[in-house]
Amino acid sequence: MSYQCPLCHQALLLKESRYQCENKHQFDLAKEGYVNLMPANQKRSKNPGDNKEMMQARRRFLESGHYAPLATKVAEICQQFLSKTQNRLLDIGCGEGYYTSQVQRSLTKSTPDATVYGLDISKVAIRYAAKRYPACHFSVASSHRLPFADHSLDAVLRIYAPCKAEELSRCTTESGLVITVTPAARHLYQLREKIYTDVRLHDETPENIDGFTLCHQEKLHYKMTTAGQNTVDLLQMTPFAWKATEKLKQSLLADSNFQCEADFQIRVYRKD
Repeated sequence: MSYQCPLCHQALLLKESRYQCENKHQFDLAKEGYVNLMPANQKRSKNPGDNKEMMQARRRFLESGHYAPLATKVAEICQQFLSKTQNRLLDIGCGEGYYTSQVQRSLTKSTPDATVYGLDISKVAIRYAAKRYPACHFSVASSHRLPFADHSLDAVLRIYAPCKAEELSRCTTESGLVITVTPAARHLYQLREKIYTDVRLHDETPENIDGFTLCHQEKLHYKMTTAGQNTVDLLQMTPFAWKATEKLKQSLLADSNFQCEADFQIRVYRKD
Protein backbone atom coordinates (compact mmCIF):
# COMPACT_ATOMS: atom_id res chain seq x y z
CA MET A 1 0.00 0.00 0.00
CA SER A 2 1.16 3.48 -0.81
CA TYR A 3 0.10 6.98 0.13
CA GLN A 4 -2.68 8.95 -1.48
CA CYS A 5 -2.18 12.33 -3.08
CA PRO A 6 -3.48 15.11 -0.78
CA LEU A 7 -4.43 17.24 -3.81
CA CYS A 8 -6.39 14.86 -6.05
CA HIS A 9 -6.61 11.74 -3.84
CA GLN A 10 -5.11 9.44 -6.47
CA ALA A 11 -2.60 6.77 -5.47
CA LEU A 12 0.98 7.91 -5.00
CA LEU A 13 3.73 5.69 -6.37
CA LEU A 14 7.34 5.90 -5.22
CA LYS A 15 9.69 6.54 -8.13
CA GLU A 16 13.32 6.82 -7.11
CA SER A 17 13.22 9.51 -4.40
CA ARG A 18 9.76 10.99 -4.90
CA TYR A 19 6.10 10.06 -4.73
CA GLN A 20 4.00 10.86 -7.79
CA CYS A 21 0.35 10.39 -8.75
CA GLU A 22 -1.15 9.97 -12.24
CA ASN A 23 -1.91 13.70 -12.30
CA LYS A 24 1.82 14.44 -11.96
CA HIS A 25 1.65 15.85 -8.44
CA GLN A 26 5.03 15.16 -6.85
CA PHE A 27 6.24 14.88 -3.26
CA ASP A 28 9.92 14.38 -2.57
CA LEU A 29 11.16 11.81 -0.10
CA ALA A 30 13.32 13.66 2.43
CA LYS A 31 16.83 12.43 3.13
CA GLU A 32 15.64 11.30 6.57
CA GLY A 33 13.09 9.02 4.89
CA TYR A 34 9.76 10.82 5.43
CA VAL A 35 7.42 12.40 2.90
CA ASN A 36 5.74 15.80 3.31
CA LEU A 37 2.10 15.49 2.22
CA MET A 38 1.00 18.83 3.64
CA PRO A 39 0.41 21.23 0.72
CA ALA A 40 1.09 24.87 1.51
CA ASN A 41 -2.53 25.84 0.87
CA GLN A 42 -3.71 23.44 3.58
CA LYS A 43 -1.53 24.90 6.32
CA ARG A 44 -3.05 27.21 8.92
CA SER A 45 0.38 28.61 9.75
CA LYS A 46 3.88 28.56 8.28
CA ASN A 47 5.06 25.80 10.61
CA PRO A 48 2.02 24.05 12.14
CA GLY A 49 2.26 21.67 15.08
CA ASP A 50 4.88 21.49 17.79
CA ASN A 51 7.96 23.66 17.35
CA LYS A 52 11.53 22.53 17.97
CA GLU A 53 11.55 23.51 21.65
CA MET A 54 8.29 21.70 22.38
CA MET A 55 9.44 18.62 20.51
CA GLN A 56 12.75 18.53 22.36
CA ALA A 57 10.99 18.89 25.73
CA ARG A 58 8.69 15.98 24.91
CA ARG A 59 11.57 13.90 23.63
CA ARG A 60 13.60 14.45 26.80
CA PHE A 61 10.66 13.57 29.01
CA LEU A 62 9.73 10.44 27.07
CA GLU A 63 13.33 9.26 27.06
CA SER A 64 13.35 9.55 30.86
CA GLY A 65 11.02 6.53 30.91
CA HIS A 66 8.14 8.02 32.91
CA TYR A 67 5.64 7.14 30.17
CA ALA A 68 7.24 3.77 29.35
CA PRO A 69 4.39 1.88 31.08
CA LEU A 70 1.93 3.54 28.70
CA ALA A 71 4.03 2.74 25.63
CA THR A 72 4.31 -0.91 26.74
CA LYS A 73 0.58 -1.19 27.42
CA VAL A 74 -0.43 0.42 24.11
CA ALA A 75 1.91 -1.91 22.19
CA GLU A 76 0.46 -4.93 24.03
CA ILE A 77 -3.12 -3.89 23.23
CA CYS A 78 -2.32 -3.34 19.55
CA GLN A 79 -0.78 -6.81 19.38
CA GLN A 80 -3.66 -8.34 21.34
CA PHE A 81 -6.49 -6.96 19.21
CA LEU A 82 -4.92 -7.12 15.76
CA SER A 83 -4.99 -10.53 14.09
CA LYS A 84 -1.99 -11.82 12.13
CA THR A 85 -3.69 -10.82 8.89
CA GLN A 86 -4.25 -7.26 10.13
CA ASN A 87 -0.85 -5.76 9.56
CA ARG A 88 -1.30 -2.08 8.66
CA LEU A 89 -1.51 0.47 11.48
CA LEU A 90 -1.42 4.26 11.49
CA ASP A 91 -0.38 6.34 14.51
CA ILE A 92 -2.07 9.75 14.20
CA GLY A 93 -0.31 12.67 15.88
CA CYS A 94 2.76 10.51 16.34
CA GLY A 95 5.13 13.35 17.22
CA GLU A 96 8.74 12.18 17.38
CA GLY A 97 7.69 8.52 17.01
CA TYR A 98 8.16 7.25 20.58
CA TYR A 99 4.93 5.21 20.69
CA THR A 100 4.98 4.43 16.96
CA SER A 101 8.29 2.62 17.22
CA GLN A 102 7.21 0.61 20.27
CA VAL A 103 4.05 -0.54 18.49
CA GLN A 104 6.05 -1.43 15.37
CA ARG A 105 8.49 -3.57 17.33
CA SER A 106 5.66 -5.33 19.15
CA LEU A 107 3.60 -6.07 16.03
CA THR A 108 6.50 -7.39 13.98
CA LYS A 109 7.27 -10.01 16.63
CA SER A 110 4.07 -11.87 15.73
CA THR A 111 3.51 -10.42 12.25
CA PRO A 112 6.87 -9.85 10.52
CA ASP A 113 5.27 -8.07 7.55
CA ALA A 114 3.41 -5.54 9.71
CA THR A 115 3.63 -1.99 8.40
CA VAL A 116 3.34 0.91 10.84
CA TYR A 117 2.80 4.49 9.70
CA GLY A 118 3.25 7.65 11.73
CA LEU A 119 1.60 10.97 10.82
CA ASP A 120 1.90 14.44 12.31
CA ILE A 121 1.54 18.04 11.15
CA SER A 122 4.84 18.99 12.82
CA LYS A 123 7.64 18.75 10.27
CA VAL A 124 10.36 19.05 12.91
CA ALA A 125 8.91 16.13 14.89
CA ILE A 126 8.50 13.92 11.82
CA ARG A 127 12.02 14.68 10.65
CA TYR A 128 13.36 13.45 13.98
CA ALA A 129 11.06 10.40 14.00
CA ALA A 130 12.06 9.26 10.52
CA LYS A 131 15.75 9.66 11.27
CA ARG A 132 15.57 7.73 14.54
CA TYR A 133 13.04 5.02 13.63
CA PRO A 134 13.66 3.96 10.00
CA ALA A 135 11.53 0.81 10.37
CA CYS A 136 8.38 2.98 10.47
CA HIS A 137 6.89 5.05 7.64
CA PHE A 138 6.46 8.70 8.54
CA SER A 139 4.67 11.56 6.81
CA VAL A 140 3.86 15.20 7.47
CA ALA A 141 0.12 15.41 6.87
CA SER A 142 -3.21 16.54 8.25
CA SER A 143 -5.44 14.23 10.26
CA HIS A 144 -8.48 16.03 8.85
CA ARG A 145 -7.93 14.33 5.49
CA LEU A 146 -5.71 11.27 5.91
CA PRO A 147 -3.40 10.58 2.94
CA PHE A 148 -4.43 6.92 2.71
CA ALA A 149 -6.74 5.04 0.34
CA ASP A 150 -10.23 3.91 1.33
CA HIS A 151 -10.26 0.82 3.59
CA SER A 152 -6.48 0.47 3.51
CA LEU A 153 -5.70 0.50 7.25
CA ASP A 154 -6.39 -2.27 9.75
CA ALA A 155 -6.02 -0.01 12.78
CA VAL A 156 -5.60 3.61 13.75
CA LEU A 157 -3.92 4.62 17.00
CA ARG A 158 -4.85 8.00 18.50
CA ILE A 159 -2.93 9.11 21.57
CA TYR A 160 -4.57 12.45 22.44
CA ALA A 161 -4.89 13.12 18.71
CA PRO A 162 -8.04 14.41 16.98
CA CYS A 163 -9.47 12.94 13.80
CA LYS A 164 -12.87 13.04 12.13
CA ALA A 165 -14.98 9.89 12.50
CA GLU A 166 -15.69 9.97 8.75
CA GLU A 167 -11.97 9.74 8.00
CA LEU A 168 -11.46 6.89 10.45
CA SER A 169 -14.34 5.01 8.82
CA ARG A 170 -13.15 5.76 5.28
CA CYS A 171 -9.60 4.57 5.82
CA THR A 172 -10.16 1.47 7.94
CA THR A 173 -11.05 -2.00 6.68
CA GLU A 174 -14.33 -3.82 7.41
CA SER A 175 -13.11 -5.08 10.77
CA GLY A 176 -10.83 -2.10 11.40
CA LEU A 177 -9.91 -0.85 14.86
CA VAL A 178 -9.48 2.56 16.45
CA ILE A 179 -7.37 2.57 19.62
CA THR A 180 -7.49 5.73 21.71
CA VAL A 181 -5.59 7.03 24.72
CA THR A 182 -7.06 9.91 26.72
CA PRO A 183 -6.43 11.40 30.18
CA ALA A 184 -8.26 9.54 32.96
CA ALA A 185 -9.68 11.36 35.98
CA ARG A 186 -6.52 12.12 37.97
CA HIS A 187 -3.99 12.50 35.17
CA LEU A 188 -1.29 14.99 36.27
CA TYR A 189 -3.53 16.12 39.13
CA GLN A 190 -0.65 17.42 41.27
CA LEU A 191 0.78 19.45 38.37
CA ARG A 192 -2.58 20.98 37.56
CA GLU A 193 -3.01 21.77 41.25
CA LYS A 194 -0.09 24.17 40.97
CA ILE A 195 -1.76 26.08 38.14
CA TYR A 196 -5.49 26.08 38.87
CA THR A 197 -7.23 27.00 42.12
CA ASP A 198 -10.14 24.70 41.26
CA VAL A 199 -8.79 21.43 39.84
CA ARG A 200 -11.42 19.29 38.19
CA LEU A 201 -11.12 15.61 37.45
CA HIS A 202 -10.92 14.72 33.77
CA ASP A 203 -14.18 13.49 32.28
CA GLU A 204 -13.99 9.74 31.68
CA THR A 205 -17.10 9.47 29.51
CA PRO A 206 -16.22 7.25 26.51
CA GLU A 207 -15.99 9.01 23.18
CA ASN A 208 -18.69 8.11 20.69
CA ILE A 209 -17.09 7.42 17.30
CA ASP A 210 -19.71 7.11 14.56
CA GLY A 211 -19.42 3.80 12.76
CA PHE A 212 -17.48 2.11 15.56
CA THR A 213 -18.43 0.22 18.74
CA LEU A 214 -16.45 0.31 21.97
CA CYS A 215 -15.25 -3.25 22.61
CA HIS A 216 -12.60 -2.84 25.31
CA GLN A 217 -11.44 -0.27 27.84
CA GLU A 218 -8.99 -0.19 30.70
CA LYS A 219 -7.19 2.31 32.89
CA LEU A 220 -3.50 2.64 33.52
CA HIS A 221 -2.66 4.48 36.73
CA TYR A 222 0.68 4.90 38.49
CA LYS A 223 2.71 7.47 40.39
CA MET A 224 5.76 9.24 38.99
CA THR A 225 8.65 11.02 40.66
CA THR A 226 10.22 13.70 38.49
CA ALA A 227 12.88 16.29 39.16
CA GLY A 228 13.96 19.70 37.90
CA GLN A 229 14.08 20.06 34.13
CA ASN A 230 12.26 16.76 33.74
CA THR A 231 9.20 18.22 35.49
CA VAL A 232 9.36 21.38 33.40
CA ASP A 233 9.54 19.24 30.26
CA LEU A 234 6.40 17.43 31.42
CA LEU A 235 4.68 20.77 31.88
CA GLN A 236 5.73 21.87 28.38
CA MET A 237 4.01 18.80 26.93
CA THR A 238 0.64 19.85 28.31
CA PRO A 239 -1.94 22.36 27.04
CA PHE A 240 -1.96 24.14 30.40
CA ALA A 241 1.72 25.10 30.03
CA TRP A 242 0.49 28.43 28.60
CA LYS A 243 -1.00 29.30 31.99
CA ALA A 244 2.15 28.48 33.98
CA THR A 245 4.03 31.48 35.36
CA GLU A 246 7.79 31.87 35.29
CA LYS A 247 7.72 31.64 39.09
CA LEU A 248 6.09 28.21 38.88
CA LYS A 249 8.64 27.00 36.33
CA GLN A 250 11.50 28.08 38.59
CA SER A 251 9.84 26.33 41.51
CA LEU A 252 9.54 23.10 39.50
CA LEU A 253 13.17 23.39 38.41
CA ALA A 254 14.25 23.57 42.05
CA ASP A 255 12.13 20.58 43.11
CA SER A 256 14.15 17.34 43.04
CA ASN A 257 11.29 15.14 44.23
CA PHE A 258 8.02 16.07 42.52
CA GLN A 259 5.30 13.45 43.02
CA CYS A 260 2.64 13.25 40.32
CA GLU A 261 0.01 10.80 39.12
CA ALA A 262 -0.16 9.40 35.60
CA ASP A 263 -3.69 8.27 34.78
CA PHE A 264 -4.68 7.08 31.31
CA GLN A 265 -7.84 5.68 29.75
CA ILE A 266 -7.21 3.25 26.90
CA ARG A 267 -10.08 2.19 24.64
CA VAL A 268 -10.48 -0.07 21.63
CA TYR A 269 -13.28 0.51 19.09
CA ARG A 270 -14.19 -1.94 16.34
CA LYS A 271 -15.82 -0.92 13.08
CA ASP A 272 -19.51 -1.77 12.86
